[in-house]
Amino acid sequence: MKAPRGTSSQFASDNWSGICPEAWAALAAANAGHAPSYGSDDWTTAATAAIRSVFETECEVFMVFNGTAANSLALSALCRGTDAIVCHANAHINVDECGAPHFFSGGAKLLTADTPHAKLTVDAVERLAVTPHDVHSARPRALSLTQATELGTLYTPLEMWDLAECAHALGMKVHVDGARFANAVAALGCAPADLAWRAGVDVLSFGGTKNGMQFGEAVVFFDAGLAEEFGRKRMQGGQLASKMRFLAAPWVGVLEDGAWLRHAAHANAMATRLATAVGELPGARLLAPVQANGVFVELPQPAIDAVRAKGWQFYSFVGATGVRFMCSWDTTPASIDAIAADLRAAMNS
Repeated sequence: MKAPRGTSSQFASDNWSGICPEAWAALAAANAGHAPSYGSDDWTTAATAAIRSVFETECEVFMVFNGTAANSLALSALCRGTDAIVCHANAHINVDECGAPHFFSGGAKLLTADTPHAKLTVDAVERLAVTPHDVHSARPRALSLTQATELGTLYTPLEMWDLAECAHALGMKVHVDGARFANAVAALGCAPADLAWRAGVDVLSFGGTKNGMQFGEAVVFFDAGLAEEFGRKRMQGGQLASKMRFLAAPWVGVLEDGAWLRHAAHANAMATRLATAVGELPGARLLAPVQANGVFVELPQPAIDAVRAKGWQFYSFVGATGVRFMCSWDTTPASIDAIAADLRAAMNS
């Protein structure tokens, strides 16, 4: 589909974006000649070392193809089929993964809370994570947090720590769905470790696809004991790439000079630019604070229809009139200004 006014940017999802130059160059370099398979190559070794350097600690790293596999396989390492996972009602594992956490864990139940702005609270976790007294109930064994959340909001390092401390006290391990982890780090200006192991996170699904890679996530275990059987779980789940270097090389490309954070910061800045423009429109209402690379706004249905008629792509996300605009590493200021102008015209018509 051709985008409006000659721009290549759209706002349906950061999954729509192309491959960033750093990932593309690393792929091309990895494509030169032969290399050992199944992760025995130099690129996988280098990517693992780069991720350990980013997080300033030893950790176990496993490359997989996509976020659903990263989340579901990670949670299956924390939970048995008789266990339960505490998460937000809007979490990707609850809404968008077709029961994959249940499937890979052998039946683990999801316990959800619908707290404001898609952020769990300690009180909500404590209410959900009730240890049963007998065999009639699933036992809560994992807390899954999303960073950035499904409404584009962020947990601060202190909020992460408080939630992890609560989870550990209740006998649960902590998983983070970090599909947009880079956006959170860039926005908060903290060290990646401050949102991960220093905050009590046991395993992170570290996202690359939404931040300029062609595909690929990294499952990062900060508690190495939890990763003991993960290699076999990855194999059983069909996520062990034979030509692993093509999953690993883009990580080297984006991590080695900080491109992952530059791209995330740019996407965040574009979302802020769009939110500023949308916030000036009468009849528009932001549904959540704009803290990462997503803008969630309620608009009149005629305005939504009018802007879509001009060729813009975005999702209805919260009810019929709560829409989501996602910005990417390659979103241009020109595209922000173009869609803002079309929104303004639609709202004033």
